Amino acid sequence: MTMLSHTLREEQDAEPTGGFAFDVGVIGLGYVGLPTAIAYSTAGSKVLGLDVNQARLRTIRSGGADLLVRDQDRLTRSLESTHLTLDDDPERMSDCAAVIVCVPTPVDDYLTPDLHLLHAACAAVVRQAVAGQTILLTSTTYVGCTHDLLVAPLQARGFVVGRDLFVAFSAERIDPGNTDFEQEFVPRVVGGATPQCEEMAGRLLHRYATNVHRVGSLGAAEMTKLLENTFRAVNIALANEFADICGHLNIDVNDVIDAAATKPYGFMPFRPGPGVGGHCIPCDPHYLLWQLKRQRVSAPLIEQSMVEISQRPGRIVDQVRQSLSERGSALAGARVLVIGIAYKPDVADLRESPALEILSRLEADGAAVGYLDHNFPTVTLQSGSVLTGIVRPDVFCADLILIHTRHSGTDLSWISADQLLLDTRNPAVHRWAAA
Repeated sequence: MTMLSHTLREEQDAEPTGGFAFDVGVIGLGYVGLPTAIAYSTAGSKVLGLDVNQARLRTIRSGGADLLVRDQDRLTRSLESTHLTLDDDPERMSDCAAVIVCVPTPVDDYLTPDLHLLHAACAAVVRQAVAGQTILLTSTTYVGCTHDLLVAPLQARGFVVGRDLFVAFSAERIDPGNTDFEQEFVPRVVGGATPQCEEMAGRLLHRYATNVHRVGSLGAAEMTKLLENTFRAVNIALANEFADICGHLNIDVNDVIDAAATKPYGFMPFRPGPGVGGHCIPCDPHYLLWQLKRQRVSAPLIEQSMVEISQRPGRIVDQVRQSLSERGSALAGARVLVIGIAYKPDVADLRESPALEILSRLEADGAAVGYLDHNFPTVTLQSGSVLTGIVRPDVFCADLILIHTRHSGTDLSWISADQLLLDTRNPAVHRWAAA
């Protein structure tokens, strides 16, 4: 419930690491872990970045990681200055004064939490734990996970948590591809296993973060992240439903959203689309629903919102079929070109992207499908077939163009005024608009 001051950050920076070789060890160098390691190293900490995937380490060293330009420059400087060391040996965690766990927590094909990476990472942390360390879990998960995977096993090893070492939870708040909110200035929420754990974790976060908000418990911190992304999921489902309603009433839904957004209070604009993708919204609410189901607790609003989200790609395919039918064509045999297949603009990330299901469904229904996205030379569909990205969309001769993700700088000038086009941001409007 407090904000740590700049003075505390300066004091923490001045503190010795107690004989540890590294100030911070970051486990998992994906879309969360790598920017986190960069932020700490840029702030002056000596950082060990750990990832068991050697191919990922080679990609990072070669400059091929999907980062903002700003972060790529900072990564280069950190590696050159030796503030950041990359390794694949988990035993080196014992050399770190603080250990931050940043591994993925996806869901499986049945929307059940897939915790095997988190279990493995936390088990390794517990095995290598030494007195004096601060251990911070950032991976989104269910309420109680930090206790189950870190606190209890550390206690079983004989550590007194809050005295011998310190355990806390603080979920990441990184928005890939978004340059409007720099990581250092987005407040971090933290809860500890004990008040002293929370204090030590707050000091750790304040090494690079301007604001740290303390909530007083592990559970409150864990639930905060689930609320954030469940809130987004529910509102996206609502925006999609309004898009369908507006389509039936021949109204441009984005005109309605823009108008509603002029209200300076009580409204936050969410936009319709083909579904949701990435690491958070399609996954995080299912961690909450999974836990509630085990405890025989229902959450009907959240449940229905996630059903709507899961069905959205299929509805987009239905709209493609309807649009073609209105032109006197069948979906089977039609040539459909999808513009952008990443889950969001300006990221090279296909995780949970609705485009994968849309392309697969179109193919299964007999369409000849192609896609345009410079980030992905090829893509594998659910059938196992591999598509190669279209280089010359103007010669693809599409019967329908589907705008899924519009990256900045994507040239759409080749689309003619009479081209049949379906924009997933406003699927009821079947006309070409450059905006």
